[in-house]
Formats: sequence, structure tokens, C-alpha cells
Amino acid sequence: MAKVRAARAAEAAALTELVMRSKAHWGYDAGFLAACAPELRIRPDEVTARRIAVAENERGTVLGLASLEGAPPLAALGLLFVEPSAIGQGVGRLLYRDVLRRAVELGVRRLVIDADPHAAGFYRAMGAVTVTGPADAAAPAASALVRFDYDATRGGR
Repeated sequence: MAKVRAARAAEAAALTELVMRSKAHWGYDAGFLAACAPELRIRPDEVTARRIAVAENERGTVLGLASLEGAPPLAALGLLFVEPSAIGQGVGRLLYRDVLRRAVELGVRRLVIDADPHAAGFYRAMGAVTVTGPADAAAPAASALVRFDYDATRGGR
């Protein structure tokens, strides 16, 4: 059974590698991954500021990570990536629920998620609602992203 804990600054490079493996799992080519790399890089000084948490198994192996970014009342799920070998084992669900719990504790009322199209079904299944009009947060960095909204005060929209 995986458990969630706060990420450590010393893990930043390993977490970045996990993010890139997870992104590559969906079949993106090397050029696309190289273009994404700067945006997906996790720096040691960002771990706390981005509220990054990790899920790890009983042996301490990190299986995934998620970040809760921004300040109440509006925040964003900045990252949610799972080790490819752990996809489909509930790690993403565990991390997402942890982000929601932390968001509510902080007083966040609305969580914005700019998701990779491959993850859209996951976020819908978790109760997020696709945003079709303008949102309060910055526009997605790439037009290929799907924007979701989660009302943290009502457990969905």
C-alpha cells in the first residue's frame, strides 16, 4: 500500500526523471519531450514552494508525485505524474485525493487542472469538470491541454 509524504529538496532530480518517464510513457517523441523538459523540471528550491508530495511504497520507492500550487481561493494542480510501472494501481488516485485534502485545508475553493489529453479520463472520473470558457487562472501553456475545474468546497462542480 502506497503512502503520501512531503517531497524532499534532495529528491528534485530523481522526481524530474520520474516526470519525464511518465510523460514519455504516452508515446511522445524525443523532440516534444525535450521541448517540455524545462517546464517539467523540478528544482530543489521549488519542492516546498510548489507543495510537492510523493507517493511511495512500503520499501520507500517513489511511485508518483503531485503538486498543489497557488494560494486560496484559487489553486492549481501543477503536476501529477506516476511511475509508468505503477500506472493503474491507484497511485494517481491517492495523490489526487491528497491534493484535494490539502487544498481544502488551505482554504482553496477552486482547483484548476491543465491536463494532458491522455489524463482527461482520469480527471473526469475523479470528479473534475471540463472548462469550456475562460478560466480565472492563466491559459494552458499548450493548446493540446485539457482544462478542468474542481470545486473543492462541494467535491466537484
